[in-house]
Amino acid sequence: MRSWGALPLLLTLAACAPKTEPVAAYLDLDCAKPFDAQVAAIKAQPGLVPAGEVGAEPYSYYSSADGRTSYLITRPGSPAHPAIMIQRAAKGVHTTGCAYGSKRGYDELLAYLEGLKTWTRKEGT
Repeated sequence: MRSWGALPLLLTLAACAPKTEPVAAYLDLDCAKPFDAQVAAIKAQPGLVPAGEVGAEPYSYYSSADGRTSYLITRPGSPAHPAIMIQRAAKGVHTTGCAYGSKRGYDELLAYLEGLKTWTRKEGT
């Protein structure tokens, strides 16, 4: 019976333990899905923060609140349109995506995004 004496103390400690928030999981891209269906599924995810349109760039951006997952969705006017990119930050930033339109335009967009990873501002600019 002695072992039951610690049970109330353990239950009290468990109740006081900090609650951890579950880590949100965001959709991976499924290039077999049609572009419009995939865009709708991405936008419907809870917890994504739309960055909207940035300047005159023909892209829309959506990111997780923690910044670990970002989607880039092309709009008409982009040489890669229609295309979707996903970037995941885990031991570096990894970019993948789905090219529904011009493969060449998609490859150029991917190269541009990859180039941003190594871009640094030069002094005096």
